[in-house]
Amino acid sequence: MFSKQESKALRKEFWISFGKSFPRKWILYNTKIKDFSFKFYFDTKKAIVTLDIENPDLEKRIHYYEKMQSLQNVLVENYLEKAIYEDVYFLDNGKEISRIYLQKDGVCIHNKNTWQEAMIFFNETMTKFEEFYEDFEDVIKS
Repeated sequence: MFSKQESKALRKEFWISFGKSFPRKWILYNTKIKDFSFKFYFDTKKAIVTLDIENPDLEKRIHYYEKMQSLQNVLVENYLEKAIYEDVYFLDNGKEISRIYLQKDGVCIHNKNTWQEAMIFFNETMTKFEEFYEDFEDVIKS
């Protein structure tokens, strides 16, 4: 068991190490679509790459989710075959969003022996998400 301070230090060390191991600017850092963002998440059980649609305007959130849903076959068949679509997803803070994500189980941010596996998962998954987004950006933004 790690204290909060030890856990925080390990998290910081992981993300610094990830940045050094895979030094690049992620193009999806800013999609230029309000409340439409790609994120990395890593905890003691899993690593996740998400596309979160968080727009508080339900109609806009549905609009973007439906755009992504219309491209689901393309995303799954040509880029990320294990992508999971959830039109309603609740964050820990209770906020309702829509989410498309991929998850890697069996890795732990507190276990440095699993870090490389998580880093490779993040890099490969985000690279494919970026390829998909670049190919279909016009459709998504329309």
